[in-house]
Amino acid sequence: MDDQVLIRLQNWVTNSGLGEGDRLPPERTLCTELGVSRADLRKAYLVLEADGQLTRSVGRGTFLAKPKRPQRGDGMKRTIMSLAETTSPLEAMNARMVVEPQIAQLAAMHATPKQLQELARLSDQMRDATSWSRYEELDRDFHEMIAEAAGNSLLGAVHKIINRVRLVVVWRKLDTTDQRPPATYHSFAEHDAILAALQARNGEQAYAAMQAHLDSTLAMMTAPRTGGFQ
Repeated sequence: MDDQVLIRLQNWVTNSGLGEGDRLPPERTLCTELGVSRADLRKAYLVLEADGQLTRSVGRGTFLAKPKRPQRGDGMKRTIMSLAETTSPLEAMNARMVVEPQIAQLAAMHATPKQLQELARLSDQMRDATSWSRYEELDRDFHEMIAEAAGNSLLGAVHKIINRVRLVVVWRKLDTTDQRPPATYHSFAEHDAILAALQARNGEQAYAAMQAHLDSTLAMMTAPRTGGFQ
């Protein structure tokens, strides 16, 4: 993503007259106003969301975050943005490989039926994604749901930092298009394998499935490609 897209969006937000909790215009409208593609707009949204400036709700839209008094969470946001400035996509990927297999193993033991149902829904929606940017949003939700299902708040916090840094780094540097993922995209089957292990309550299988998924993603990152990766 060109940093100019992020700058345009930030300037628009500043001069829009919208207040805390107000909803931003539909993506199509804002794309026209800013002169940017929907894929780049969604990348910019994720950067501002990671920075705490926006909140997003599936089916409801994107909203300006409500200002908060200075608190520990604000320091965390600054830490995330600072780390993102010095972290490469490969470093973010290596960090994922350290923690996510263990998270998957714990999730196999602790995931609730509702969480497993949500993971299945996200897996189905990823197959139906009409663009790489939409796919990657759903992928983010899929992995964050697994971290939540692990039932370990400290490990979940570590994962959140890694994932938020990854979001900023990857969405700034990833060259996506509005082309949808192919039906044979490797992550579909890999996500299915992870989900099957979680549903079977098989921690070792979940660990191995997540490790295989991340290994495959790393291989995609280091090979010539024309689409997204997660």
